[in-house]
Amino acid sequence: MPNSLDVSHLTHRYPPRGREVPRDTLHDVSFRIDSGRVGCLLGPSGCGKTTLLRCVAGLETIGGGTLRIGERIVADGRTHVEPDARGVGVVFQDYALFPHLDVAGNVGFGLHRVGASERAARVRAALELVRLADAAHAYPHELSGGQQQRVALARALVLKPKLVLFDEPFSNLDIETRQRLSVEVRTLLAEVGATALLVTHDQHEAFALADEIGVLRDGHLEQWDTAYNLYHRPASRFIADFVGEGVFLPARVIDPTHLDSELGTLALSSPTSRSAGDEVELLLRPDDVIHDDASPTTAKVVARLFRGAQFLYTLELASGRQVLALVPSHHNHRIGEAIGVRVEPDHVVAF
Repeated sequence: MPNSLDVSHLTHRYPPRGREVPRDTLHDVSFRIDSGRVGCLLGPSGCGKTTLLRCVAGLETIGGGTLRIGERIVADGRTHVEPDARGVGVVFQDYALFPHLDVAGNVGFGLHRVGASERAARVRAALELVRLADAAHAYPHELSGGQQQRVALARALVLKPKLVLFDEPFSNLDIETRQRLSVEVRTLLAEVGATALLVTHDQHEAFALADEIGVLRDGHLEQWDTAYNLYHRPASRFIADFVGEGVFLPARVIDPTHLDSELGTLALSSPTSRSAGDEVELLLRPDDVIHDDASPTTAKVVARLFRGAQFLYTLELASGRQVLALVPSHHNHRIGEAIGVRVEPDHVVAF
């Protein structure tokens, strides 16, 4: 694929400063983004996701492994292609717009090697793409945060890059603008057929933008998968805890495909290697716990969070353990009230 990104067994180490010990930041990371797809690196602060993005951009030298953009090796043990020769566009967290240049000047800044007429045409096309054609002569301080972000995207796309990199692109925006821009950017990338890699700590951004998501922890890639599989089929307890909302409930293995829990007997999504009688922890998402007045099992409402169409209830079971449940908001239960519940998980995962 001409615009794919292939990261194979990538390692990175920051050299020591003075008496410092060298720090390994990335350990044997491998994943692939096919041409025209959007991938995301998700993880807590300090996990190595921005360092990995900088390695792809050419701003960091890798310690081992191979980076390919399309069919071209841009970094390995012998090769380091400079950033401006990789065919990569970068959209930074702080937009990095020049305050003394108008919008058109910012978008066309990297086109110094093309003629004036072609430059004007490409800038105009890029601004039309991000719906800012009327703002060509405005200055950055005259724009909203969302508009500045779209200018930064236009500046990346005007170079016709093989790959677009986003470094925490919406972290400086309010929630409403962030959600709207996530949808807009996904649509724009699809329109131009761009391949993209996004770095974020915000799961909602990752879910809104990415086709595949990689969860990083301490420089290790724990899982590269779809948002659905990360949520419902997490490969590790860390991912189960980090992605989405949920609780862990003690359970006991009955046989390789069944567990006994406080909420009844449940069938596992995939067989466990644990022996009958072993204790495990069962992952329950809020959408696994159903409000059912006819159920003999009850739980007490100890907290609730109104989300418009739904309440997120925190429910206390007879044992004192708590679970979460999403309930339609017309079921308006007060704190301390006991309600009937049953478990109906699509995917039962135990650790």
